[in-house]
Amino acid sequence: MKYVIVRTQSAGVFAGELESRSGQEVVLLNARRLWFWTGAASLSQMAVDGTSSPDTCKFPVAVSRVELLQAIEILDVTDKARASIEGVRVWSQ
Repeated sequence: MKYVIVRTQSAGVFAGELESRSGQEVVLLNARRLWFWTGAASLSQMAVDGTSSPDTCKFPVAVSRVELLQAIEILDVTDKARASIEGVRVWSQ
């Protein structure tokens, strides 16, 4: 499956495997919310390069499946960026 970053209207930003898309509804598998990041100037850079500062990013635990409504941006992610995103330790409180 293609690995993507999805920005939604109000639920935030997620990275995961694209299961399906219908209009603005997107289903991701093995998805992490990109709650806070540094080391990338934009989501575009995150999709291409990943983060250069993984220790300061806050990406919570991955969920097996999420249905996202109101997707407004979908970016294809390079293998390099995917490895970077998946390499960020799970943030929790």
